[in-house]
Amino acid sequence: MKRLVVLGGGESGVGTAILGKQKSYDVFVSDSQKIADKYKKVLLHHEIDFEENQHTENKIFTADVVIKSPGIPDKVLIVKKLIERGISVVSEIEFAAQFTNATIVGITGSNGKTTTTMLTNHILKKAGLNVAMGGNIGKSFAQLVAENGFENYVLELSSFQLDGIEKFNSHIAILTNITPDHLDRYENDFNKYIASKFRIIKNQTANDYFIYDADNETINNWLQTNKPKATLVPFSIEKELEFGAYIKDNTLTTNIQKEIFTMPLTSLSLKGKHNTKNAMAATMAAQLLKVRKQFIKESLEDFEGVEHRLEFVAKIKEVDYINDSKATNINSVYYALECMNKTTVWIVGGVDKGNDYSELLALVREKVRAIVCLGIDNEKIINTFGDFVDTIVETAGAEEAVKVAQKLSEKGDVVLLSPACASFDLFENYEDRGNQFKNAVKNL
Repeated sequence: MKRLVVLGGGESGVGTAILGKQKSYDVFVSDSQKIADKYKKVLLHHEIDFEENQHTENKIFTADVVIKSPGIPDKVLIVKKLIERGISVVSEIEFAAQFTNATIVGITGSNGKTTTTMLTNHILKKAGLNVAMGGNIGKSFAQLVAENGFENYVLELSSFQLDGIEKFNSHIAILTNITPDHLDRYENDFNKYIASKFRIIKNQTANDYFIYDADNETINNWLQTNKPKATLVPFSIEKELEFGAYIKDNTLTTNIQKEIFTMPLTSLSLKGKHNTKNAMAATMAAQLLKVRKQFIKESLEDFEGVEHRLEFVAKIKEVDYINDSKATNINSVYYALECMNKTTVWIVGGVDKGNDYSELLALVREKVRAIVCLGIDNEKIINTFGDFVDTIVETAGAEEAVKVAQKLSEKGDVVLLSPACASFDLFENYEDRGNQFKNAVKNL
């Protein structure tokens, strides 16, 4: 019996353990921290051996294969020791892929991947395809494969997940964009992060498709020196394309597989330039899977968007409150501020991942009345924007931040939580941060 050791007892790790057990592996889960109760229950239910708050080396080094959670960097000591011993360390998506022949739509990018994943899934479901959504959102890919063999998977894939693949392949790969993010994990080397994102097409063949943002300079530069094997399917909101998706006469237009699809931009339920791009990518993925135009049109009209991403919370005393807690990098905040057509009180801050805030200066100067800092270390924010914004206030929690923002706002303003940072200094995760913000707004 082959021994499978899983490092990390979260969504990805527990899904892997369930699949491993089902495929007759001897499974052991090891987490250096406490395993959440909901995952512990699942492991006990499946009678899977596990440990928490430690890594017992003599139990780990007996593995034939080790799956590590995406959150664990390669530089962690236990991972280094495994590699030194020649023990294979791969990601959960790599492990799970060998047990399915389904069609995979894999979606990555610095921003927009969650919306594009959810929208693609929404279209395919409406069209009646046998489809499941997971990966970096929702259930882990491994658990979906273990539970039911679906014919199609729409997977959101982070760069961390892609780092651990060898043979994994997406029949349709979508790269929404590349902007500097997570540079702390890539030795502050943007090129390493770019290479990581492009791993999504590493195993594609001439029978596969690569959908990408043709307006993104980083992607275009990479394509000038690298030749993917798959059919290239570009989308653009800046230029008309002979093949792919573009805007003509305020209409989203796609021209692929000798078929033209059109939809007025005003009919799209999702607003903003970045969402037009997400809609283009999802539309073309659906077309490549032979979905009828009617289903695509209906889906683009009634899709409701993603929680914690530019989510309208409430209007109080003529001030709008918007939760964009999912904006954990500069590019996401750029999109958010670009979408604001009212004077903004901006709540920002948290754990900085190597942000260069100067890219936001023009938008901040144009739109932001006041800044409310929501983080433990706000020095960088204050230094960057101190000369451009009259009022910057430091706060130590969602409730305080919302109360201060209310005082600083005027009728017709918008209060925008768009942090540009990770949340781990004051919150469990970005969802917790967004929910605390929403509760604070409702208690005003």
